[in-house]
Amino acid sequence: MDVQVKHAGGMTFLGRGGSNHWVVMDSSAQVGGDEAGTRPMELLLIAVAGCTGMDVVSILRKKRVAVDGFEIQVHADRAEEYPKPFTRIELEYVFYGRDLPLQHLERAVQLSQEKYCGASATVRGTAELSYRITVREPVEPGGAA
Repeated sequence: MDVQVKHAGGMTFLGRGGSNHWVVMDSSAQVGGDEAGTRPMELLLIAVAGCTGMDVVSILRKKRVAVDGFEIQVHADRAEEYPKPFTRIELEYVFYGRDLPLQHLERAVQLSQEKYCGASATVRGTAELSYRITVREPVEPGGAA
């Protein structure tokens, strides 16, 4: 796999992989950035959540489990000293729906974390990686989110 990252001025960088989609990265104004893009460390967490999320959706489709909604909340801590790696990453898999088969949700998440997600496997060597599953009732149309 190859990616290309171009400096766009200041602390802004543009990254592109083989899929040919650009990602804008920048830093905070506090360290010379323009707040014009996502921070690289945020992208790392987004990548972990996206990778495992795709696994879970794929597995649930194969099991014919339909959810009304799905999201992953990521909670992470970083070391105080440079290079400030992540020390703890917790993934909260939030499923929306009624009468969802918990055993299938748990198995899909387990398979992703233990077998399929390369991004999780990559950070697991540095950070303590944990997860939990939350099931919520779907939001009714016109109801508060």
